[in-house]
Amino acid sequence: MALPQEPGFNTRAIHVGQDPDPITGATVPPLYLTSTFTQPELGRHLGYEYGRNDNPTRQSLEEALASLEQGQGAVAYASGMAASDAVLRLLSPGGRVLAAEDLYGGVYRLLERVYRGQGILTEYVDPADLDALASAIQRYQPQMLWLESPSNPLLKVFDIAQAAKLAHHHGTLLVVDNTFASPYNQNPLALGADLVVHSTTKYIGGHSDVIGGAVVARDETLLERLRFLRNTAGATLGPFEAWLTLRGLKTLGVRMERHAANAARIQAFLQRHPRVERVYYPADAGALASQQMRTMGGMVSFVLKPTGSQDPMVAVKRVMDSFRVFSLAESLGGVESLAGHPSTMTHAAVPNDERRRRGIVDTLIRLSVGIEDVEDLVADLDLALNEANPS
Repeated sequence: MALPQEPGFNTRAIHVGQDPDPITGATVPPLYLTSTFTQPELGRHLGYEYGRNDNPTRQSLEEALASLEQGQGAVAYASGMAASDAVLRLLSPGGRVLAAEDLYGGVYRLLERVYRGQGILTEYVDPADLDALASAIQRYQPQMLWLESPSNPLLKVFDIAQAAKLAHHHGTLLVVDNTFASPYNQNPLALGADLVVHSTTKYIGGHSDVIGGAVVARDETLLERLRFLRNTAGATLGPFEAWLTLRGLKTLGVRMERHAANAARIQAFLQRHPRVERVYYPADAGALASQQMRTMGGMVSFVLKPTGSQDPMVAVKRVMDSFRVFSLAESLGGVESLAGHPSTMTHAAVPNDERRRRGIVDTLIRLSVGIEDVEDLVADLDLALNEANPS
């Protein structure tokens, strides 16, 4: 089906790669649950050979993701970590990575406990300081610069365009994990990034019922290398998971607007609450966040205020155990609101001293704000925070 010139985000999310079935006219393309494809004759196939390498349902998802991220193409993986691992496999032994200090604990674990043992070393930097970033790139000469923006869990926003210029000046690839923003809010490839990584489990899937990952490439050469690695190593997204993810992708735009509106209300509420010491939110970056992002997204993190001699973990436990609408869970990006404790959950793989040095204190709580009625979310937070230090 031919779309209008320059269709909008929601139009592309619903239609790109998702033409009606030409045989039956089914509006939703069928789910191809097949591992192998019959070839009409030796040496000729109909575009598909074996499910590990290609599948029509997965291809539909990849076409849609590439369109939304403004890339040459996308490669879908079995999880966000499989996608991250695929990108790191682009490095040769002895390669170097420069990574933002504030990043997902699972990626930190992959860098430190898997790739460091294979001779690929990582150094960490605060990319908000562009002079420090430039100095680190010049000194360390990394093959890859890895950023999250907004970051996990402190929601820092980094200047992707400037980071790309600094990286490319030294022949360094820029990789941006865009999971927290989603393609609706931000397109790092358009700002100069070379690769965009997603845990499609999160906002893209959107319903906490499917695990997946994807990498979108700006360059055809990188795209082909990633496709080769996916087929060779086998971290393939299954067709049913691809179908579920594609189903979620159709509503990404409208969901993100509600996530963002609710999160803005939550952030304002937490800023005023006497039990809260500090709030982290992408808008803290000011004009940069507004320039790079369509909305501020659905994530808010905050630090509980000290309560005298009380063990901080006691207060944290009281808050987490008192939620009735927010669910205590490690993930994010679903329609339901989730509360997580980075120190013991998403960032437990980071050593204690290093975690605290980076600002991930034991009293930090991370919220994935869902699309429920915001008045119920505010009331739930108020109740839980008051439980932390009952009068």
